Amino acid sequence: MNGCVGVLLAGGLARRMGGGDKPLLALGGRPILAEAIERLRPQCAALVLNANGDPARFSAFGLPVVADSVVGFAGPLAGVLAGMDHARANSPHVTDILSAPADTPFLPADLVERLGAARQAARAQIAVAASGGRVHHAVALWPVALREDLRRALVEEDVRKVSAFIARYSNVTVDWPVARYDPFFNVNRPEDVGRAEEILAKF
Repeated sequence: MNGCVGVLLAGGLARRMGGGDKPLLALGGRPILAEAIERLRPQCAALVLNANGDPARFSAFGLPVVADSVVGFAGPLAGVLAGMDHARANSPHVTDILSAPADTPFLPADLVERLGAARQAARAQIAVAASGGRVHHAVALWPVALREDLRRALVEEDVRKVSAFIARYSNVTVDWPVARYDPFFNVNRPEDVGRAEEILAKF
């Protein structure tokens, strides 16, 4: 599955954090985004960052930065579409993208492998990660072939919920254990930074 493009989603408004870029918050002395990149890079043929606004603020990470093509902060689905469009234009041989929030610093090392294997076994179109009884719809393996369907859903039907779009297609959910920590823990609120520091200390 090294043929996939990893898409780190950072296009949101971070309202629960009071605005700003959550992936740039420091964790263990370096940005959360650096942690996410380190975990995804070995699993993907290429990485891209979905973010709106001035891309220069992410220049230190050396990733292509693609903005939403759907106006009005349409949510994670707009980021998934931006990633699909980038993959089709720059890596036309790639058939899949892997999406994940850029504020999720503990992504599992077997994320792409397990999602790909489960999708193949179930003969599904989309594979989605889950942990601790929760499905993480923004952490998913998607075929690039769905990009025009997704564009229509966003632009013509005003679909915004990731789960609603995924439900239109055959899909499979893959569960990860949370014995030591939740690998899909993401930093949404100021108090989550302290919790993330506690998890990082376990490594």
